[in-house]
Amino acid sequence: MTDFGLFLLTVDNMDIIIALGMAKEGFDWPYCEHALTVGYRGSLTEIIQIIGRATRDSENKNHAQFTNLIAQPDAADDLVKLSVNNMLKAITASLLMEQVLAPNWTFKTKINDNDRAKPGEIKVHGLKEPSSKRVKDIVEQDLNDLKATILQDNTMLKAMPGNVDAEVINKVLIPKIIRVKYPDLSDSEVEEVRQRVVIDSVIKSGKIKDVGDKRFIRMAGSFVDIDDIHIDLIDRINPFQEAFEILSKSVTTKVLKVIQDTIEATRITMDFEEAKILWPKIQEFIKMYNHEPNIQSNHPLEKRMAECVVYLKNEKRKRVEKNG
Repeated sequence: MTDFGLFLLTVDNMDIIIALGMAKEGFDWPYCEHALTVGYRGSLTEIIQIIGRATRDSENKNHAQFTNLIAQPDAADDLVKLSVNNMLKAITASLLMEQVLAPNWTFKTKINDNDRAKPGEIKVHGLKEPSSKRVKDIVEQDLNDLKATILQDNTMLKAMPGNVDAEVINKVLIPKIIRVKYPDLSDSEVEEVRQRVVIDSVIKSGKIKDVGDKRFIRMAGSFVDIDDIHIDLIDRINPFQEAFEILSKSVTTKVLKVIQDTIEATRITMDFEEAKILWPKIQEFIKMYNHEPNIQSNHPLEKRMAECVVYLKNEKRKRVEKNG
């Protein structure tokens, strides 16, 4: 197995990899562009972990695809419905955990008030730096797999809706799961991993905005200066509330549309002058066809009008967040 792993050094070495169970954890091939699974998966964790194989950043791709084949002749079968909805939940939770919609921050320990963060960094008071290569590898490579495991833990599922205090979740329940998943870690290493899981989840799901030359992040209903974040503050916030809200509900067409629009908004280049010209045409389109323009349309004008709709919705959302 070691020799096989060493052989796979470049994107050109391999076209297809067939994995019987290995793709769930321990499989690291960032060049992967398409993950194909066959049959029902045992849990959401499995789906999330497999999706994670194809969504890792790599210079050879700007598109990743996940396909789940279900061998079932009756598409109305309840088991099919359950499986499909579980897959959609997993994809949605993966988007939240992989932070497709958020900046990719690097977290560093803040030594003193004069210790300023570099671009792409957030400095945190009280944050422990990885003390071993093992912890560093977990933080850099396995954090999303660990989050998937945490999300599927029965005790955590009962605690995440708010039935258990956030500090108990962060300081008691999460460390227990880390110890089971990584029994070789010392207590101090468990704490280092725990802090990274919690801060990665809380910060990346927070809303960041600039006010003058300062940046603030909205956490637990209030804005905090990003240069003054302390790990003790992070530990008072439930890190998996958003993901739980997805896993606890059915993923409807409306929910998926919101997710799609949010992702598309990050890719659209448009200004208000163009939007102002397109808006009357969009209204005419809706009146004529009784639906909004489709962003997947092959017709370039309809596609552009659909992008305009997403742009305007996103601008409206940003104004609401700014004012309130």
